[in-house]
Amino acid sequence: MTLLVTGSAGFIGSCYVRQHFEHSAEPVVSLDALTYAGHLSTLGPVLKRPEHTFVHASIGDIHAVRAIFEKHKPRAVLNFAAESHVDRSILGPGEFIETNVVGTYRLLECAREYWNGLEGEAKAGFRFLHVSTDEVYGTLKPEDAPFSETNRYEPNSPYSASKAASDHLVRAWHHTYGLPVLTTNCSNNYGPYHFPEKLIPLCIMNALNGKQLPVYGDGQQIRDWLFVEDHTRGIRTVLENGVLGETYNIGGWNEKANIDVVKLICALLDELQPRADGVSYSTQIAFVTDRPGHDRRYAIDARKIQRELGWKPVETFETGIRKTVQWYLANQAWVAEVTAER
Repeated sequence: MTLLVTGSAGFIGSCYVRQHFEHSAEPVVSLDALTYAGHLSTLGPVLKRPEHTFVHASIGDIHAVRAIFEKHKPRAVLNFAAESHVDRSILGPGEFIETNVVGTYRLLECAREYWNGLEGEAKAGFRFLHVSTDEVYGTLKPEDAPFSETNRYEPNSPYSASKAASDHLVRAWHHTYGLPVLTTNCSNNYGPYHFPEKLIPLCIMNALNGKQLPVYGDGQQIRDWLFVEDHTRGIRTVLENGVLGETYNIGGWNEKANIDVVKLICALLDELQPRADGVSYSTQIAFVTDRPGHDRRYAIDARKIQRELGWKPVETFETGIRKTVQWYLANQAWVAEVTAER
């Protein structure tokens, strides 16, 4: 038995692989294109495990993907591979369409071809799990209920539109061809090994380097924050027990305004590694021009996965963010390495 994990050298995919080997010796084939946000060091000690095989290729490389299916015969595909940074999608949407839409289509076709050739228990047990985002649902008003699995799709950025398209492809391949799929939509992830372009790791590293901590607009954009290890636990739960064709929202029940997140990071840094001059890191906060079409609020209703599959997050935001800040303080060399190569 083998798992194929795409996007395995990225933030969430690598967490899934590392966590998998804490619980299992089942072989994993990792597939990653190693773009700017993918780095082999995120796989750490599991990279050289005999049960782990790494393949440097994109999900859109039909020949590479087909070869993996033929050689390793995975029982499941977990598709983490995606371009995911909204700012980058605004500047260059083409890469997002190519990876998130065309790449997912090609991966689905390879999986369908492989699945059609299976028989008996192998065919019945095969799964294609697609990892997506809450951003496909659009934005919420302050009084709106959190996103549930039945919310209609209203993506507002090139990134979220490309992920919405990939979700629709996965759904269609299930309903048209019978491919046994599962889809998860998560809220904002944070934690160790996050490439420092997203809000939390960027603010931690900018603070330590004496740079401004950029906050878009008024900083009142609200996100539901999910510790990455809780997310990957949820994905493992869906893979093992999810109902075919269903979507499961995975959220942290931690709605926070961006400015409050940044202030909490500053307070933790003031405690754990104070500035030499004794001044608070919060003096480095700088409000900058908001990005185009910035969604005001995301929030995930995670009751379905808790009710039906028994999953709920272990970390509160306060415990998770402390662990995250502590990790970055202890691993500044990793940040320097991955940012120097890009």
